[in-house]
Amino acid sequence: MKTGQINVQTENIFPIIKKFLYSDHEIFLRELVSNAVDASQKLKVLSGNGEFKGELGELRVDVLLDKEAKTLTIRDRGIGMSEEEIDKYINQIAFSGAEEFVQKYKGKEGSESIIGHFGLGFYSAFMVAEKVQIRSLSRNEGAKAVQWESNGSPEYTITEIEKDDRGTDIVLFINEESAEFLEKSRIQEILNKYCKFLPVPVFFGTKTEYIDSPDGEKDENGKVKRVATEVPNQVNNPGPAWTKAPVDLKDEDYKSFYRELYPMTFEDPLFHIHLNVDYPFNLTGILYFPKIKEHVEVQRNKINLYCNQVFITDSVEEIVPEFLTLLHGVIDSPDIPLNVSRSYLQSDGNVKKISSHITKKVADKLAEMFKKDRADFEGKWNDLKIFVQYGMLSEDKFAEKAKKFSLLQNTENKYFTLEEYREQIKALQTDKDEKQVILYTNDPEGQYAFVKAAKERGYDVLVLDGPLATHWISKMEQSEEKLSFARVDSDSLDKLIQKDEEIPSKLSKEEEEKLKPLFESSVAADKFRVEFESMSEAEAPILITQPEFMRRMKEQQQFGGFGAFPESYQLVVNSNHPKIGDLLKEKTKKKQTQKVKQLTDLALLSQGMLKGEALNEFIERNIELV
Repeated sequence: MKTGQINVQTENIFPIIKKFLYSDHEIFLRELVSNAVDASQKLKVLSGNGEFKGELGELRVDVLLDKEAKTLTIRDRGIGMSEEEIDKYINQIAFSGAEEFVQKYKGKEGSESIIGHFGLGFYSAFMVAEKVQIRSLSRNEGAKAVQWESNGSPEYTITEIEKDDRGTDIVLFINEESAEFLEKSRIQEILNKYCKFLPVPVFFGTKTEYIDSPDGEKDENGKVKRVATEVPNQVNNPGPAWTKAPVDLKDEDYKSFYRELYPMTFEDPLFHIHLNVDYPFNLTGILYFPKIKEHVEVQRNKINLYCNQVFITDSVEEIVPEFLTLLHGVIDSPDIPLNVSRSYLQSDGNVKKISSHITKKVADKLAEMFKKDRADFEGKWNDLKIFVQYGMLSEDKFAEKAKKFSLLQNTENKYFTLEEYREQIKALQTDKDEKQVILYTNDPEGQYAFVKAAKERGYDVLVLDGPLATHWISKMEQSEEKLSFARVDSDSLDKLIQKDEEIPSKLSKEEEEKLKPLFESSVAADKFRVEFESMSEAEAPILITQPEFMRRMKEQQQFGGFGAFPESYQLVVNSNHPKIGDLLKEKTKKKQTQKVKQLTDLALLSQGMLKGEALNEFIERNIELV
């Protein structure tokens, strides 16, 4: 038996390891299982290059829980360690790493996110254990099994023990405040989270499976009975789809892996992108396009970041551009410096290259789909729209590429790129200043009368809806020359698309001034501004419009989570409509007022703005007229 003391200059190093090594104590299990996997893979490499000539046998990692003894054991059949190797890797290297950690990070922001960076993975065991044993038999022929033991102080003992199988057992004697880690369900939860795709089989306890009755016993329907049986519970899939070559995978394999990642998702993804880069950095992964629809925020944190198949985090904002966080899937890269703070990640050159590469791959995939099968792409557009618009708003390089496949849909359900659409409306929808005006609706049913009026004049109308539409419109106006967007209900058509010819008014200024107070008294003064305009007789007698600029400001503020923006409308009176001219012929003020109220209420009703008491009065008035 050998006893010793680790040469530690820094005071109180163990309390610091215990309390501050990780913010989340559950990570100890990830560290220890990852170490066991590393030990197994190292043996495989040594066997492959001829340095290890023994039988590999089954390489596996077992997690063993003994609630009565209050122990948790992580067992591998990997390279194992001799007494000299334990002394070197546990007593010297890890503790010099611990000292460096304490000196560099004590009290600093980001210290809790250090992941095995200083060789401290093993020492995370002391966060949850009052005593730790390493029981190991080296892979070298004639080696003697040894046990290292420490109770979390600088003292340790090393003794020779009996151990038949090559490899290492890490035995944790769980302390009282960490009793949660003696619960089977808690250990299973951590293994599911961090070890789901480790490259060596990991087993924890048993699980119940139903198999055909071994003796062929049949049920009342003549079918072979299914009987419950306990089988070893393998917690991981060592060969997940992203580790395979795309040529070896079918579409169903990608869908199956998606369901493995998100078992509670019932819809298949729209499509996927398989990432496989080895220069200038290493990166593998699969990104899926889910059906996003209108939900921008709900979908976050669905990309899992791995390092050599070890789960690290699902918070990938520093590695993936913001708009791509709407995607689902896996990214695995040994080149992402996971052992440092987020501020370092943001300025790291490799991370920026990875981010740019992923953006390019996504843009290229969408462009390829559009080119290969436009009809299929158009069929997926409503699911893709919010994602592409988000990308165009947040990434200029993506926006430039996306112009080739970003689609616009008109009220006839036809699709165009912006360039195609501008060519389509060139003849009619260009105003006197040579500026093209794109008319759009965000609610074809609610704005039906305005859409119909525009179509009757030969104009085309787009459907631009969704939470990002207003922001996207503003972006297009900034980046495109001589282009403006106007919602069909934001003004009269002659104001929206101004031509050289002007329609003269049938009313004099005096007549307009005489009628104006009647209209002003028929609506709320704080919400409506009354204007007279000389329009075609075919237009409605009164239009309720909402100025484009004011409405956009309101929509953008609402989306940004700001307070309510005051509602502001225009009540536009068509001075050329016969019904307006007829008002001047009325003998009594009362009759004039009634007709103005009726015309105004009809305009409000067409916009869905007549409600409550006002709607009830309108209905009663119309019943009397009938």
